[in-house]
Amino acid sequence: MSEPDLMQGFPPTPETQVTLANWRTAPYSRWAFHHVREIVASADIPNDPDAVFALPPEPADLDRLMVDGVALGSILDTTETDGIVVLQHGRLVFETYANGMDAFTPHILMSVSKSLLGLIAGILIEDGTLDPSAPVTAYVPEITNTAYKGATIRNLLDMRAGVEFDENYLATSGAIIAYRKAQNWNPLEPGEKPSDLRSFYESMTAEDGPHNGRFHYVSPNTDLLGWVIERASGRRYADLVSERLWRPMGAERGAYITVDRLGAPRCAGGVCTTVRDLARVGQLLLQDGNRNGRQIIPSSWIDDLIAGGDPAAWNTGDFVDLFRGAPMRYRSQWYVKDGPAPLLFGFGVHGQNLFVDRTNHIVVAKVSSQASPIDDAHTAQTLRAVEVIRATLANS
Repeated sequence: MSEPDLMQGFPPTPETQVTLANWRTAPYSRWAFHHVREIVASADIPNDPDAVFALPPEPADLDRLMVDGVALGSILDTTETDGIVVLQHGRLVFETYANGMDAFTPHILMSVSKSLLGLIAGILIEDGTLDPSAPVTAYVPEITNTAYKGATIRNLLDMRAGVEFDENYLATSGAIIAYRKAQNWNPLEPGEKPSDLRSFYESMTAEDGPHNGRFHYVSPNTDLLGWVIERASGRRYADLVSERLWRPMGAERGAYITVDRLGAPRCAGGVCTTVRDLARVGQLLLQDGNRNGRQIIPSSWIDDLIAGGDPAAWNTGDFVDLFRGAPMRYRSQWYVKDGPAPLLFGFGVHGQNLFVDRTNHIVVAKVSSQASPIDDAHTAQTLRAVEVIRATLANS
């Protein structure tokens, strides 16, 4: 089934209807991932249309760039790319879209949303609103009787909370399904009682080792951080992102974030934005968090994203095999691949990426509708393509 066949007709035929039950599965995801707010409730993240950060065009013919004998354009097709934007020195050098998207279409970021939260956390830590060494219970005492007791804000930021949770995206039952229903991403079964994100934490009572131990990827950690941030700031998360990041950064379009039935934000995966504005986030990091003399993200926080994180925690953690043993760390909801020019990046299921090369002033933002949540081959192809793009632009 091709993308134009989906959601056509008044009403669409049952086999072409995108619903809450099928929106994250192929082929329905090719339409759903850039129409998320038509399926799931959401909250706006407004931009400032009078303060847009311009991306002057400076085209480079990257479509035919060869990556291990394969043209980049073919790799984008193979990895089911919906949109990609490449910046160098703040200039738009490459951009292409597929599956009905264009430069002004918001697309879901999945877990790249976590990386945006990592920036908001840094802003709030810098101004004293949030204490990274404080226990989570200092902000959310409601989780005192869960496995999160004793965990700190820093433990959540670095995915080193000792809570048991199996992040198995292909599971058909268990805690991850309850979590999806709580966040309003899965339909309830007939007669099933409605749930919500905040009450979901009552079920997380099993431990998985000590806090501050290995890297253990648990998406509920990030949604819990969203709850912490709202408590600490006294602001709705969507409003806070708009006020402290989206507007001052110069986003070209408003973004939005999915919410549960009670309005709690899906900070771990629900942000939807244009690819250009995702690239602008990367550009802000290249500019040490500063735009027009205003320090939006603390430069020390960005430095810590690059230099922080515990390699030993990573090497004993969940994703070593996914990134094929690359020298990696995880810090404040961001991945770092070490090397002469370290690569800072956000990574989300179904092929969502934001890559930032501070050394060569390069940003690559890529969104996709890959059929599999985690596809090792596609991940490797994407990383290799980014390395070739970096090398090509750095030497141009």
